Amino acid sequence: MLRGKTAIVTGASRGIGRAIALRLGREGANLVLCARDRAALAEVAAEVGDKACVLAVDLRETSAAQQVCALGMAEFGGLDILVNNAGATKRGEFLALTDEDWIDGYSLKLHGAVRMARCAWPELARRGGSVVNIAGVGGKTPGAEFTIGGSVNAAVLSFTKALADVGVRDGVQVNAINPGTVRTDRFEKRLDGLAAERALTREAAEAWFVASQRVTRVGEPADIAGLVAFLVGPEGRFLHGALIDMDGGATKSL
Repeated sequence: MLRGKTAIVTGASRGIGRAIALRLGREGANLVLCARDRAALAEVAAEVGDKACVLAVDLRETSAAQQVCALGMAEFGGLDILVNNAGATKRGEFLALTDEDWIDGYSLKLHGAVRMARCAWPELARRGGSVVNIAGVGGKTPGAEFTIGGSVNAAVLSFTKALADVGVRDGVQVNAINPGTVRTDRFEKRLDGLAAERALTREAAEAWFVASQRVTRVGEPADIAGLVAFLVGPEGRFLHGALIDMDGGATKSL
């Protein structure tokens, strides 16, 4: 379905980004994978095969986006898909979060995505490409322990809508996905803490979490990857400027 297309996936070394990379690889795409962990990236690329190249880079650095895009052009001669997945924000009590915590949250997830889109845009416009921003349900339903993440995700959603308007003019599809709770390393650590706090097995702790959050289940990285593959494939092209909640029913608002 994506044979001959070239996709950049940021934050591709683990979790949702890794699953997206593997799925797009199975769909036939060439892959440019970036994250800070070179060894983990190499493992993902080895699973994909010779259609993948990697760059260990920190997208907080202003020159990083140009390096990633230049690698894609050099290796594959063009860019068709950009998946902005990199970025995790610090949770915690609001009064305990520092200026540095806030700056770091915006530097990677928002500013990194903005730079990647700006750098890739001319080539995406030339080839009628796609941008998918991985945001999060906290952008619509922020909570007291997620003040940084909620505001950063809200900014990513606003950026998506604005960029989609530019995309109408330039022929670039732009959408965002809001994952709910997904089974990543980060969630597994939270689950361990919950199990210890409530003296439960991990299985019981997960069941309690699902019931307390009033969701259908904990998501899997492959769930998000499947939606990305649909969005950037031929059947998903009419979706544009969409902010899609993939969260097992966590978002209760309209």
